[in-house]
Amino acid sequence: MQNWTVIKMTEVVAALIWDGGRFLICQRPAHKARGLLWEFVGGKVEPGETKEEALRRECREELDISLAVHDVFMDVTHVYPDLTVHLTLFNASIAAGEPKLLEHNAMRWITPEEIPQYDFCPADEEILKRITAQKARSQA
Repeated sequence: MQNWTVIKMTEVVAALIWDGGRFLICQRPAHKARGLLWEFVGGKVEPGETKEEALRRECREELDISLAVHDVFMDVTHVYPDLTVHLTLFNASIAAGEPKLLEHNAMRWITPEEIPQYDFCPADEEILKRITAQKARSQA
């Protein structure tokens, strides 16, 4: 008899929001899992929501902004000790409002060259490599 472990996949969405050559990152609250690590704004998809609806809701709740959701930049699956996430990162832009810190510890607009100065959530590492590679290609 084989021993199968069922891994629950958590659907998570996040936004890659550019302002010129900089993109928005947020620092997780200290009391949460992966506290004080940096991430893209977003969160879990709730039952009955589309990924786009979830992303707009999360950005409203976390930053008090209205978001225009565009195409998928990329998606990744990452296994943490406490959960497995399937993260879909959308290209997005702010449709209305100025970002406010409603949940995060801090936020920054950074360039791809500044990525190494921040400790990101492990699920974001492949995404950050791709952003860096695309920046390098666009400058070649």
